[in-house]
Amino acid sequence: MRAIALSDTVLYAPNVQDAHLRSLEPQGQVSDKALVKAIAEMEAGLIDANLGGSVYKKRVQLPGRGKSGGARILVATRHVNRWFLLYGFGKNEQANIDDRELAALQKLAGALLSMTSSQLEHSVVEKELMEIADEEKPNPH
Repeated sequence: MRAIALSDTVLYAPNVQDAHLRSLEPQGQVSDKALVKAIAEMEAGLIDANLGGSVYKKRVQLPGRGKSGGARILVATRHVNRWFLLYGFGKNEQANIDDRELAALQKLAGALLSMTSSQLEHSVVEKELMEIADEEKPNPH
């Protein structure tokens, strides 16, 4: 996973090796800048859908396309300073997730959001999590 730091907020996101984001990241379609912008919008209350269990959906613009033709990201958060990117998919690849997938993501969200600071730090050191800083702001982590 990797993490995006926005002032005091950190978004933890999967490594490219994670299968559920391979379709978005290897081609560089969802840039770090687009993810930073999406999380900033969500922090400001611009959330596309609350799926329950601390899981939220947000549309993300892809290069050359608007948000409606872009990607969807699902994140876990309690709206404090931790945001976990759980899943991403292109709208042209998948309309939505099914109930089974949502239940699994809600369970994962609970586990990730209950991690202590030391557990998160350990995950970063072990490269299970990686931090992505907003290029325009210093990374506090």
